[in-house]
Amino acid sequence: MDKLKRMAAEAASEYVKDGMKIGLGSGSTVFEFVRVLGEKAKEGLNIQAVAASRKTEALAKACGIHIIDFPTKEKLEVAFDGADEIAPGLMLLKGGGGSLLREKLVAAAAKRLVVLADESKLVEELGAFKLPVEIIPFGWETTAMRIEALGGVASLRQTGKNPFVSDNHNWILDCDFGNIRDLYRLHDELKKLVGVVETGLFLNIACEAIVASKNGIHHITKGDEFNV
Repeated sequence: MDKLKRMAAEAASEYVKDGMKIGLGSGSTVFEFVRVLGEKAKEGLNIQAVAASRKTEALAKACGIHIIDFPTKEKLEVAFDGADEIAPGLMLLKGGGGSLLREKLVAAAAKRLVVLADESKLVEELGAFKLPVEIIPFGWETTAMRIEALGGVASLRQTGKNPFVSDNHNWILDCDFGNIRDLYRLHDELKKLVGVVETGLFLNIACEAIVASKNGIHHITKGDEFNV
């Protein structure tokens, strides 16, 4: 699996040109991508990046990549991120690492989003991986009840005996809805609930996925079919 992540990272690095301002998501494949970019930075590649998580930011700085704040007058050239699941049409389920809100903000600040993954992330329908939903901590139990009224089972993500805390000081509910048939409807219904900040459904956001498999690298766009 580590070899596949390295393959995806190296393929994605070919998209990065000198002088670019890019977005960096989070997760193990993105971390490998950051390491690859760090190697190129040592060889002279000059880039600036907005990081979607504190872990990504710390790693990027350690690798010699210059971290910047969100640009105010122009979009990032491209953002790179991972995914927990990728369904046809490049519909994504994300947030396993707990940075879904910041990842979505970085993606929205870029002209395009490129997803890095290995073939295990390709699915026919989203939902086998529990859907992360970022929530306000205050009154979280009632927020969970409202989510469960939509048909899911919500579990508070924890670190040891304590709630997991996102970089935005919020909590995460991992919600089991089974296979999600109507992605837009569920996303919209969740966003309307008091206490919900953001969902891990990234719909109609990604423009390409770079997927590493034992047979090599596959470049998947929205209209492409793929075998799971």
